[in-house]
Amino acid sequence: MIWAAWLYYADGMTQNEIAKRLNVARATVVNYLREARERGIVSIQISPEAQGRTTIARRLVQAFGLAGANVISSDSERSLTARLGDAGARLLAERLAQGDVIGVAWGRTVLAVAEQITLVRAVSGLTVVQVSGSSTGSSDFSPELCTSVLSSRIHARCVNLLAPAVLSSQALRDTLLAEPVLQRQFALIRASNHILFGVGDVADGSTIRVSGTADQSEIDAYVAQGAVGVIIGRFIDADGNATTGELDSRMVGISLGELRQMPSRICVAGGEQKIDAMLATLKGGYATHLVTDTNTAEALLNRPHHYIIPDAASPETEP
Repeated sequence: MIWAAWLYYADGMTQNEIAKRLNVARATVVNYLREARERGIVSIQISPEAQGRTTIARRLVQAFGLAGANVISSDSERSLTARLGDAGARLLAERLAQGDVIGVAWGRTVLAVAEQITLVRAVSGLTVVQVSGSSTGSSDFSPELCTSVLSSRIHARCVNLLAPAVLSSQALRDTLLAEPVLQRQFALIRASNHILFGVGDVADGSTIRVSGTADQSEIDAYVAQGAVGVIIGRFIDADGNATTGELDSRMVGISLGELRQMPSRICVAGGEQKIDAMLATLKGGYATHLVTDTNTAEALLNRPHHYIIPDAASPETEP
């Protein structure tokens, strides 16, 4: 019994591997491990840090009407974007089921999720669909790249949105969106079970400003109207309301109202510079699930807030 417990907890062997090593049935190994815990030979403790993160996650769920929250440590030598991507990838992978359609936005964190996702079990019939038009700027984190990388990683059908993110006029956008192929693509987008998106701020150097989606003067016009954040190319104010402008009439992609209609809305974001934008996102009820870090989570909880409670399943939290 002690040897089985050592191999399992100290050496990290699986129950099947231990059964072969000890020349016993796997059920016997299961009994050994249970007895070791019952007799106090093995004691399992949750680290204070993990317990603290679970508590913060539960507070986020309660404060903002979320279905689930995943809070990672803020202290690490690894970049925050990479670690948020890893956590977001695990959350999305756990939620996927056969035949699901996953809508994908764009940005550095969304790309980090796409690059790190791995399915621990085979899930067939998946479709990944791009929810905003293609970028003419940097390809480092473009919508089409995020979509194709994610679909490749989970062996899903890939559907890229065959139109630019922003067109030169509303008339041209309306004509293009009347095309049957784009109407079919938007029908698929609206049928998504899940959507993966990040949150952008509007400061210098932010994703929206370096993406090439809009001119700096166009972004400044939205900021002058009170915009503090960007979700899938759409600007929102401090209360989570849409900040509309001339750019919206030329934009190809889902609206904020359509985003809210999707059943599972996974928001992956963190960092001090994004707190205002993230708080606005949560106030507006755009996310059902949030992946963030402890420092950002605590800052969000310390701000005055009210929220729209989205339709959600029972709370889920993960340290």
